[in-house]
Amino acid sequence: MTAFLVLGIVGLVVLLVSLVAGDFLDGAFDALAADWLSTAALAGFVSAFGFGAAASDGAGAVLPVSLAIGAGSGVVVAWFAWWLTGLVKDGPSDGTVSIGDSVGQVAQVITSIPAGGYGVVRLLVGGHTLQFNASAQLPIEAGTRVNVTGVLSPSAVSVTEIWQPPTE
Repeated sequence: MTAFLVLGIVGLVVLLVSLVAGDFLDGAFDALAADWLSTAALAGFVSAFGFGAAASDGAGAVLPVSLAIGAGSGVVVAWFAWWLTGLVKDGPSDGTVSIGDSVGQVAQVITSIPAGGYGVVRLLVGGHTLQFNASAQLPIEAGTRVNVTGVLSPSAVSVTEIWQPPTE
């Protein structure tokens, strides 16, 4: 039972180190070409094997039964660790919002835009509030909603007033 507990503790230590330091065995198993073989999966298997076998051994099971229970629990925990790390590794991530993402978006003029000059617009892109200098061909008053039509520089966009059908 002591050997099984030592295996369980060693597996937990390796798992904790891999969570803090990352996949430090990355590349060690490249010859096997298996995506499921990771530090977290191996550490989860060793830890669950050790603790599962120790628990069944402590309950009075014979050695082959303890080994089978340890192996079964190890496989379950290794699969779960592989699944969780796959979710984290392959999960979507939001890219950095850039001025180019503002083209086609609706903005609010916060500083009036004179004809041929610059004002300021504010818009929401991907949950981020952005503020840019803005130029338009016609003057646009503060508070007007506009469409961003292009990028003029890293801090300036061109805009046009949103077309509203005439009211009768």
